[in-house]
Amino acid sequence: MKPYILLVVGVALLFNHSEQAKAGSLDGKTIYNRECSVCHSVNPPPKSAPPLVSLSAQYHRVFKTKAAGVTALAAFLTLPNKKNAVDQEAVSKFGLMPALSLSEAERRSVAEWVWDQYNSNMRMGRGTGSGRGQGRINP
Repeated sequence: MKPYILLVVGVALLFNHSEQAKAGSLDGKTIYNRECSVCHSVNPPPKSAPPLVSLSAQYHRVFKTKAAGVTALAAFLTLPNKKNAVDQEAVSKFGLMPALSLSEAERRSVAEWVWDQYNSNMRMGRGTGSGRGQGRINP
């Protein structure tokens, strides 16, 4: 009887661990840390790609709802291309990112996490001034 109980407990623990691992793999921040943080910082300064708060601000500027922005970002992550990039200047400066081997659920999860990195206090402009307005007093 005892070996049977140990077997049941062992299977239950294994199942619970695999469910936790599966749930953790779909966490947007975990995916960012695993797949994106090599090139993208969250905040400035940039690494070899635009910071995520800047990208999030661009998605918020272009798309009015989270659903639309997340869908567009997840689609871009499926096959990055210049046509679907929300920030053409970033593509010119950094180039296109490579396609990542992410499942659809992982792309969606990280896209939601990126969307949520938006900081309305940053007052991000369109990026056309090359930073020349910083420190100026507006009349």
